[in-house]
Amino acid sequence: MQERLKELQAEALEKVGSAADLRELNEIRVAYLGKKGPITEVLKGMGKLSAEERPKMGALANEVRDRISGKIEEKQIQLEEEAVKLQLASEQIDVTLPGRPVRTGNRHALTRIVEEIEDLFIGMGYTIAEGPEVEKDYYNFEALNLPKDHPARDMQDSFYITDEILLRTQTSPVQARTMEKHHGKGPVKIICPGKVYRRDNDDATHSHQFMQIEGLVVDEHIRMTDLKGTLQVFAKKMFGEEREIRLRPSFFPFTEPSVEMDISCYKCGGHGCNLCKHTGWIEILGAGMVHPAVLEMSGFDSKKYTGFAFGMGVERIAMLKYGIDDIRHFYTNDIRFLKQFSTNE
Repeated sequence: MQERLKELQAEALEKVGSAADLRELNEIRVAYLGKKGPITEVLKGMGKLSAEERPKMGALANEVRDRISGKIEEKQIQLEEEAVKLQLASEQIDVTLPGRPVRTGNRHALTRIVEEIEDLFIGMGYTIAEGPEVEKDYYNFEALNLPKDHPARDMQDSFYITDEILLRTQTSPVQARTMEKHHGKGPVKIICPGKVYRRDNDDATHSHQFMQIEGLVVDEHIRMTDLKGTLQVFAKKMFGEEREIRLRPSFFPFTEPSVEMDISCYKCGGHGCNLCKHTGWIEILGAGMVHPAVLEMSGFDSKKYTGFAFGMGVERIAMLKYGIDDIRHFYTNDIRFLKQFSTNE
């Protein structure tokens, strides 16, 4: 029995020394030290030994087990270190190689226009106001002096969710909500950028979803000249200092008087070309003095307070500024189109 244990020890140590990987080493561990291994089989015969021989044989068996276990642990550490070295060698990075260029994005054309307009009006003392895109009929229409039978409320023009809830057709509800929060006390000086929705057929100049920026000023002694001066500053900052503006009479239910604003054509300088349809002027936005009824519905005393409002389509401004001929380019995510508006412009 003693000779058999020594033979098993020598055999196991030799196999451990020649193990090529951790899987093979684990198989050797199970084969020699497991419950069904040869060492366990040898020890099962200890019952035939005398009482004097059993302690000696038990001590020898434990010594053989310890030697084999110790050798296996040493070999395991060695194999693990070699595996790490092989992994590092296979994953080695040549830091001298040139780096791959990282493609950076840039702001969308509409985002650029919105930010430019926001910066302009913030510099003039305005604050930015926002409101829900899913709006109540009251704020979208009634609070803006559009009665129930007004053509703009036709179901063909608006996306109604219920009889009293719809997707807002303009950012004007933000103005109504803001005035209401002021509880009849001025001043109010805001711009309202955001998405709006109307039932329309998408083509080169129309979309069922587009963006607007509206402005509102309410205070004592606000006059039409204040509106004209504000719009003149806007036109020159957006389209060039040489731009001139003109105001034409128009009609909007929430302003009285109402005007359409044109700017002198920046392509021909007002002489007439295909861009301005040979008129020398380009229509840009609608505006007017806030209707007394709108002020009263929002809690303002129309005899004490006056105000002006204006609204513009962001896509129209962008199309004119950048010479874009199809509104659908803004929404098709064509990378070739978007790349034209680099951050270095």
